Amino acid sequence: MKGRVASAGVAVVLVALMAAYGGPAAHAGEPAQAAVTAPIAAGSDTAAAARGAKLAAVGNCVACHTATGGRPLAGGLPLRTPFGIIYSTNITPDNETGIGGWSLDAFSRAMRRGVSSDGHLLYPAFPYPHFTHISEADMGSLYAWLMSRAPVKAPAPHNELIFPLGFRPLIAVWNLFYLHTGTEAAPAPPEAPDVARGRYLVESLGHCGACHTPLDRLGAERRDRALQGGTIEGWDAPALTDLASRPTPWTQAQLVSYLRTGLASAHGAAAGPMRPVTRMLADASASDVEAIAAYLLALPSGGRGMPEHPVASPSASAAPVSTAPGGGANLFSAACASCHAEGAPMSSGGARPSLSLSTAVNADSPRNMVRIILDGIDWHESDSAPFMPSFANTFTDAQIAELANYTRERFTARDAWPSLDAGAVAHFRKDGLPR
Repeated sequence: MKGRVASAGVAVVLVALMAAYGGPAAHAGEPAQAAVTAPIAAGSDTAAAARGAKLAAVGNCVACHTATGGRPLAGGLPLRTPFGIIYSTNITPDNETGIGGWSLDAFSRAMRRGVSSDGHLLYPAFPYPHFTHISEADMGSLYAWLMSRAPVKAPAPHNELIFPLGFRPLIAVWNLFYLHTGTEAAPAPPEAPDVARGRYLVESLGHCGACHTPLDRLGAERRDRALQGGTIEGWDAPALTDLASRPTPWTQAQLVSYLRTGLASAHGAAAGPMRPVTRMLADASASDVEAIAAYLLALPSGGRGMPEHPVASPSASAAPVSTAPGGGANLFSAACASCHAEGAPMSSGGARPSLSLSTAVNADSPRNMVRIILDGIDWHESDSAPFMPSFANTFTDAQIAELANYTRERFTARDAWPSLDAGAVAHFRKDGLPR
């Protein structure tokens, strides 16, 4: 109920702002761009298309524009927001339902200003406030790659937004305040070249702040707290401003490994919305991923990052699992020990990190720990990243709370989460369901 009231309040604010500003901010869109019959001749620029494929991996284009069980880039993926559900669109070169008739100018306008080829305004769930910083060369390469894909006829489902947010002219007001076009994403020349490239990618195509920056009531990133942590699709996206200063600092090699494989031997595994990102980054340019890691590790620590906390001592974490009746110990022994107990094959093989190093186990909030138990980590063919089954239908909310708190107390030197009980798990469970 609180979420609905807050969303209704946002709608009222937007309507009031629209009424106040009127004029250009209130109109429904912009002129349509003329359709083109042959955007790019087949095979005319294979080098640009190859570069575009690498850049699209940084931008996570395939993951966001592919529905579960759907054709790549054909859209239809539901994106849950505080304001309702927005479905990603078809960006294959289909002339009727995709972008097959779009010119490079029309594509650039959509990417940089959030205006579709026919002139209607796009919702900022599509991260054009970041894409506005993409260079001309990179924009052309992305366009060449998309136009080289197989066309798929797939109309996008209708969005399910609270009234009156389905009225697109409201987005013009949002853009007036939050779309900063023409600003340069690249840093000043004195920065190291790899850090400079990393900053450009993080702030533009990679749009890392879309998840890792907290949002205000209007769904815009709080620029004063850039990359200091956010919440996305029911998961906490941790701060990226303290990676080099955590109790167990990230190294360049560990961060690159995590970004490209979903696993860092001294920190943990990617889960939730971050898992598909790491799958895409496996296909990105190795030098670009290394540049992203270099920039993130060079960020000054500040804001609300990970707390300074010790992990359990080796002797404490090596304590045998209790088999006393009831409680989290029994649950851990039955469901988790075969992979996560000391000496278990899944822990010793493949450089799997101890749970004592897990970000989720050590976090201030129990959200991600609960979500991992509920959702697991899905299997992706035969890649080297870990797999974990979902326990959403195995344990009750009370059992999940017991298991999570037991795991935290066993593997770290921190106390159980005082807020974590059956009610909190029920909330996290509901937060992760489609709406």
